[in-house]
Amino acid sequence: MAPLPQRPDSAVIRDALGVGVAVGLSGFAFGVTSAGAGLSVWQSCALSLLVFTGASQFALVGALAAGGNPLTAAAGAFFLGVRNAFYGLRLSAVLGYRGAVRPLAAHWIIDETSAVALAQPDRRSARLGFTVTGLSLYVLWNLTTLGGALGARALGDTDAWGLDAAGPAVFVALLAPMLRSTVERCTAGLAVLLLLVTLPLVPAGVPVLLAALAAPVVLAVHGRRRRAPAPGEAIPEAPVPQERAGASHDAAKEDRA
Repeated sequence: MAPLPQRPDSAVIRDALGVGVAVGLSGFAFGVTSAGAGLSVWQSCALSLLVFTGASQFALVGALAAGGNPLTAAAGAFFLGVRNAFYGLRLSAVLGYRGAVRPLAAHWIIDETSAVALAQPDRRSARLGFTVTGLSLYVLWNLTTLGGALGARALGDTDAWGLDAAGPAVFVALLAPMLRSTVERCTAGLAVLLLLVTLPLVPAGVPVLLAALAAPVVLAVHGRRRRAPAPGEAIPEAPVPQERAGASHDAAKEDRA
């Protein structure tokens, strides 16, 4: 099998910068949302510098804004960030980093850098795409977080400007394109239903954790439906064990004798 042709560096850099700039600008929304949740400017910036995973950051400040317990909010953010560990298992073989570079690269393993790196045909292009995406996104995300937090402080009451909806809107915009299959859409729909039902019944932040139960429920139902035979479809007979088949054959020979 012939090896895949290498992509020009300019094409890889163009795609990586496009992703980095497009997603990095969402940091404005995070900075505003974080300030609206009561976090200071330096706390908002510390989250972007040290956590650097948008979904977990939005989940954390969203739960805090709703009056949730900080530990519950942190737990929800943690579970959302676990997926990055699975990305890391795949990227470890693709990128092949060793030594001191490895833990530094791990901090940049998020949805966008993983997608760009895994889309490349060879290791060199994957490393280039990962680095350019990670660097541009990290720098821009942190700068826009600072700008959003400072802007929110200057505006005062962010709710009066409707900016409290910026975080959820960005989160939904990032999530919606990923819901391609029926299983994914059913999981999202059930999660929303669980969230709405439990929201008035349990403390703030807990509905997010309960909504995560939608994934195993939908996967279990989907697995059972795949194993079950369709209506009118014949159920295949179990194969006859070899010993039984041999005994039956010998008995038939004796009867004929």
